[in-house]
Amino acid sequence: MKLRYKLINRAKGDDLSFFWQMYRLRQRAGTGFWRGVFSLLLLRSAHRHGGYVGPGAVIYGRPALPHGLHGIFISQYAEIGENCRIYQNVTIGEVDGRAPSIGPDCLIGAGATLVGGIRVGRGVKVGAGAVAAQDVPDYGTVVAQPPRIRLPQHTGSHEAML
Repeated sequence: MKLRYKLINRAKGDDLSFFWQMYRLRQRAGTGFWRGVFSLLLLRSAHRHGGYVGPGAVIYGRPALPHGLHGIFISQYAEIGENCRIYQNVTIGEVDGRAPSIGPDCLIGAGATLVGGIRVGRGVKVGAGAVAAQDVPDYGTVVAQPPRIRLPQHTGSHEAML
């Protein structure tokens, strides 16, 4: 990537490379002094980008954040699978020390809220502004308020249609 684009992304707050480096270093540090140092740097970086990632949050891979970390809150008890796409102002919050476990390949729309010890399956889509407080099966879609879970439509075989 050209230097110009790197500088623009850094100025806009969209360059999260330092943030993810600190996150991975903190995960590997275990406990003690160095974990505290990496946590401090990570929290300062998250604050600069306008978001929060709890110190105990487990994030596999590097989620796609099209609008940067702007307004994203991830509880310290949350677990996020690989290849997730999370838009701005999303809250992945806790209730009584339990937070969502989000499967891989999920899309979480702008302003969505996921709370409590729920399980969000693989390939789930959570619409913008939706609130999820119950388990969502694989490839389901959560829309509107109150939340409605829509399961994918399965077409029958060609033999059943004849």
